[in-house]
Amino acid sequence: MNQELIRIVDNIARDKNIDKESLFVDLEEAMVSAVRKHFGEPDSNIVVNIDRATGQVTASRDDEQIDIRQLGRIPAQTAKQVMIQKIRADERDSIYAEFVQRKGEIISGSVVRYEGGTLIVNLSHWAEGFMPKGEQIMGQSHRPGERIRCLILDVKETSNQIKIILSRTHPDFIRRLFELEVPEIAENIIEIRALAREAGYRTKVAVASLDEKVDPVGACVGVRGSRIKNIVDELGGEKIDIVRWNESSQVLVANALMPAKVSEIALCFELGKATVVVDEDQLSLAIGKHGQNVRLAARLTGWDIDILMPEEYNQGIERLTTCIKNVEAADDMVVDKLIALGVISVLDLDDVGTDPLVNELNINSETAEQMVAAANEEAKRLTAESKQQQAGKEPARQTDEADNEQESADKE
Repeated sequence: MNQELIRIVDNIARDKNIDKESLFVDLEEAMVSAVRKHFGEPDSNIVVNIDRATGQVTASRDDEQIDIRQLGRIPAQTAKQVMIQKIRADERDSIYAEFVQRKGEIISGSVVRYEGGTLIVNLSHWAEGFMPKGEQIMGQSHRPGERIRCLILDVKETSNQIKIILSRTHPDFIRRLFELEVPEIAENIIEIRALAREAGYRTKVAVASLDEKVDPVGACVGVRGSRIKNIVDELGGEKIDIVRWNESSQVLVANALMPAKVSEIALCFELGKATVVVDEDQLSLAIGKHGQNVRLAARLTGWDIDILMPEEYNQGIERLTTCIKNVEAADDMVVDKLIALGVISVLDLDDVGTDPLVNELNINSETAEQMVAAANEEAKRLTAESKQQQAGKEPARQTDEADNEQESADKE
């Protein structure tokens, strides 16, 4: 019997990943509870010891030896209930200790089922993970038994269970996939400097090499695109743009907007704004579908990116020049300084205010105030014109819709 107890403890420890010593302590505490239940003396000094090598159980009450096997059915039931509770608590502690250390890692598991939109994933024979709907890639569905990889996003300890929160939409999921697929990243030869993602649609990754002999973009793409293809397949076809990192913000913004070709970039550090000029045939590429390309580029670089065509850019400069020249003591040199500062429209000048003009460009404070006031008036006028144009377009649009409806009715 004693050797059988050792085998049972060994099996439970292995199956549930619990420390054997903790199980022996739980057994001793459960037997103490059984003895108290049998004698009904809560203040008695009860000691139970289990020999870890032989499994021999010894028990005493107030230094008097007792036979634990003679306690009866009800104390045995008490010991069983206490033991179950303690093993479950140990199992929760073991799961928490293991997975809290693996937070931020990628783990593989098999899909179990959906529960109200939440995906349940079996991570091991003793732990399940929960992937909320918001952490699932939109448009992807998984079948029971399917193997998937996901990021351990968080580990929460509740009163009755450990909740392992999984994610496939978090940017770090992409980062870890690159570490798995690109050895140079895992070895810190290549660094991922920035990452922006819209899960299920597109991701931009900015990479830099610490070794001049290693091309960061080529290493991430792999021979004939083998490495990037593995990542794209894992993500269900999500587009991934590998961007070459550069310390120059102008170069980085241009790289981030690829595949579009940029003609000119004006950076306004005061506003954190990058005004990018592209030719008409590059406009749709720069903006991307539903504005996705420019939106991801802005998040990747940390700049608020405004894309203009040459005509719009030149028109803004002309309006700014006309506005500034109406101010006494302002000349073409002032306009050139403003453009160098990244201020390329009256709207920018209105937003920047007077302090940068005085501190950065050494413009007289009174002149600076006059310039900003003039820009403010011009900005108001442009806003009013824009609203009038929009108001004029609305009736025309409604008329076109009414005509189309009438044509459809006539055809019917």
